[in-house]
Amino acid sequence: MLQHLLLQLAAASVLVAAAPGALAQTAPPATPTNKILAIGTFAPGTDMQLVQRTLTAEVRATAELYLEGKIDQRYSLEKRPGVVFILNVTDIGVAQAMLEALPLGKAHLMTFELYPIEPLNPLRQLLKSPDATSSGNGFETHRGRA
Repeated sequence: MLQHLLLQLAAASVLVAAAPGALAQTAPPATPTNKILAIGTFAPGTDMQLVQRTLTAEVRATAELYLEGKIDQRYSLEKRPGVVFILNVTDIGVAQAMLEALPLGKAHLMTFELYPIEPLNPLRQLLKSPDATSSGNGFETHRGRA
């Protein structure tokens, strides 16, 4: 599911960036990080029985973070043990400390890859003034091809 989402976002970025006139534009303003994508996995050889004994405390702790607004969304990885969190934090260090304080983190059973994420910056191309295009909808109009 995560791969599918990332592929859709990448495809949208390419399509929007390839819009006529996109290359002639000045660089768009930086978009600030507004969330962090955290992917938690278990190292090969992890004692999964110990993980199972720790899960009740882990779920309770992540539910508390969710209710505090620190975890926005929680998902399971498809076809392998692990989790994906979308965190309502903007600093990698804060995210790392928060995740390491969870029961599986304290026990060194789960590690996280952290990715700062931001709004899809190429969408700014869709918000350009209608005067900048011939059709008024943000895109050049081309006839004769579907």
